[in-house]
Amino acid sequence: MNTSTSPDAFDGPGTLASALRGDAAVVLDGGLSNQLEAAGHDLSDELWSARLLAEHPEAIVAAHRAYYEAGASVAITASYQATFEGFARRGVGHGRAAELMALSVELAREAARRAETGRPLWVAASAGPYGAMLADGSEYRGRYGLSVADLERFHRPRLEVLAGARPDVLALETVPDADEARALLRAVRGLGVPAWLSYSVDGDRTRAGQPLTEAFALAAEAPEIIAVGVNCCVPEDVDHAVGLAAEITGKPVVVYPNSGETWDARARRWTGQGSFSGDLVTGWRDCGARLIGGCCRVGPGAITEIRSSLA
Repeated sequence: MNTSTSPDAFDGPGTLASALRGDAAVVLDGGLSNQLEAAGHDLSDELWSARLLAEHPEAIVAAHRAYYEAGASVAITASYQATFEGFARRGVGHGRAAELMALSVELAREAARRAETGRPLWVAASAGPYGAMLADGSEYRGRYGLSVADLERFHRPRLEVLAGARPDVLALETVPDADEARALLRAVRGLGVPAWLSYSVDGDRTRAGQPLTEAFALAAEAPEIIAVGVNCCVPEDVDHAVGLAAEITGKPVVVYPNSGETWDARARRWTGQGSFSGDLVTGWRDCGARLIGGCCRVGPGAITEIRSSLA
């Protein structure tokens, strides 16, 4: 693998990094889980959408394709909750788990091949936080009681597998804690694949309570990181975060909030009212956002609205 740490290593013609250098924004997809549930799949299992990598891979292809054809140029893979530890609890061995993680990238590639869009399409390999593996809602709290070194040891093996599948970018997403961000930034070094880092936030702080000024600053000098921002937060939290991320890091900003509803980890369901609107995205773009999409409960219709607003 390429072990260069130069930012130019990821910025060639046709790459996602090069697309982010312009004034136009690139459209991300929406929530993969809600699209799969809309197709009739039960995701109440602890593996969430990752369970379908083995049981219904064609369903994942169809979900990715729906987002591409709705207007997304980047699909985020079904590997958010795919970890060696999580698969092991279901009796899936290390080798098979690695195959399924790599398959998540190939399924998104297959969707891109089938989609008839006439524009460049990219694949982002999702790596969720440690708390996603626990499946107990701690991904929205952080502060797991683990050291940065412990978290790096957890993340590195699966990031190596995902990078080996050659996605266009690694999506280090829904990170609730600056300490976990430190671990992820260490874990992506030398993998030869660029990454974006996006926090789950509450107001002007990470979910773990650290100021976003400190959290974003961690990525400012990381050459592997081609975009920094927030995801799986309420849309109202994006306005402050997007300008701050651009100012502190000097990098393109990635934003993909959820619908504005609240996840009840105990009941394993969403509650409250949505506040997401495609009309919000032009303001985010004007503040520096160059990757814009939606997270949980944001479907293909909203992605079409985003693309139309940005156009």
